[in-house]
Parts: sequence; C-alpha cells; structure tokens
Amino acid sequence: MELLFSPLFSGSGGNAVYVGCEESGILIDAGVSCARVVNELEKIGVSPTSLKALLITHEHSDHIAGAGILSRKFDLPIYATEGTWRGMEEKVGQIQPKNMRLVDPRIDFFVDGMNIMPFPIPHDAMEPCGYSISLGGIKASVATDLGCIRDGWMNAVEGSDILLLESNYDPDMLKAGKYPYSLKTRILGRKGHLSNDDAGAACVKLVGKNVKNIILGHLSKENNFPELAMETASLALREAGVEIGRDMTLSIARRDGFSGLYSLKDGFQELSKGVRGV
Repeated sequence: MELLFSPLFSGSGGNAVYVGCEESGILIDAGVSCARVVNELEKIGVSPTSLKALLITHEHSDHIAGAGILSRKFDLPIYATEGTWRGMEEKVGQIQPKNMRLVDPRIDFFVDGMNIMPFPIPHDAMEPCGYSISLGGIKASVATDLGCIRDGWMNAVEGSDILLLESNYDPDMLKAGKYPYSLKTRILGRKGHLSNDDAGAACVKLVGKNVKNIILGHLSKENNFPELAMETASLALREAGVEIGRDMTLSIARRDGFSGLYSLKDGFQELSKGVRGV
C-alpha cells in the first residue's frame, strides 16, 4: 500500500496539499487559482480529474481562493465544517448541493478508501480544523494555522508518517516589521499562527509521539526565511538530543510551487522525495 503526499503551495500567499494513492487523490485547501493548482498537479503527474475531494481547513482566502472554480470545473465535492461553510459560502460562489459536504471536526469519514480524520485547531476562524489521512496503516497529516501548541491537535497527528507543520514567523521580524499593530497582535495571539520557536518545540514533542518526517510550512513571506525556520527547529531538536537524519527527517515546504512528491510505503520503511511522471 502506498500513500502519496505533496505540498503544492504552503505560505501566507496560498496553500494546497495533495494526498493520494495510485488512482485517486484528495486536495487539502485551494488557496491559489484553479489554474495554478492544476499546473502543480500536472508537475507531479496527477490529473485533476482523479481528485475525489477538496478538504477545506478554514475560510481564509489563502485556503479557499480557488476552491469554487475547482469544484465547478471538475465536479469536485468540497468538505468543510459547518462554521467554515458559513464563513466561505459567499466567497466560493455557487456550489452544487451534492458537492457541499459537511464535516464534523471530531468524526472521521472515508473518501475512496482513504480514512479522513479531521481535528479542531486553535485559529481565528469560524470552525477551523486540520486533517489526518490514513490508508493501509500509513498516516499523513496537515497541521497549519495553529495559534499555539495544544494537546488536542498534537494527539490527533500522533503516529503520522509525514506531517506538514506550520512554522509561520520569526517573532523579532514580526515585531520589527511593517504590519499594523492589530495584525501583529492577531498573529502573536493563541489563535494566530505558530512561530519558528513554537514549531521547534512542537517538533521535539512530536518526535516523542512517533512522528518521524516533518515538513515545515506556511512560512510568512514578510516575517520569515526558510533558512531561519529550519535552523530554529533544528537547534531545538539537537538540544533535545534528536539527531536529524537518524531519528527523524526535517525539511521545508516552498511557498510557491510543489515541494516534491513523497511516497510512503509500509509505515517508516520508505520515504522518498521526487517527481512522479517526469
């Protein structure tokens, strides 16, 4: 059994993650245009017609900008919590009733054999959630837009073979930057975003929860650098006695464009990074 995982976009300017198996797939968020999503899918050898579901984490524009057009163009069901539907219904345009699917953030469901497990996350949206997807004993998770470290979402992603984890900002860059005070306060709040320092602390805890492959993502373009996010998390792991490359893997997702196609087989026995179909 094989599960494929590819962050297509991961940043403040837009987010989309592909998770799938050999014949079908799921998209988590579509925060860029339909055309850009389709273009990145084609780079990893995935046809948009093979998609079976679009899972939405919350209603902010960097997660839903292309959702409506994708649904209409490819007859794609959109799954979201009741609160998220309320927050995004007017923004995504008209969706066929059969493609409007309601998610309970505490109850799992199946899409084409893949087990979808939503979980609540601390973010300033109407009813946000993250997602874990399991197939044949393999588990992939997406946990971004996290205001703080909490046992709830940490326990939900426990045992993930691969995890996309938010590392949004450097606190000093944010405080010294050009954002208005109200926005800085929002980002720094417990329902805002996870800092590099918090992401590093989370990585240490997650390794203890048997999460062995972590991709840092959702980096702010204005308040972070990939090298800084990586070094902050790496330092936290080293200080905790975790050896990167032996005990776990750590990488960074690109803001614009896919970050590779990860192939997971039989739990931790294989994690390869590459481009399928090229």
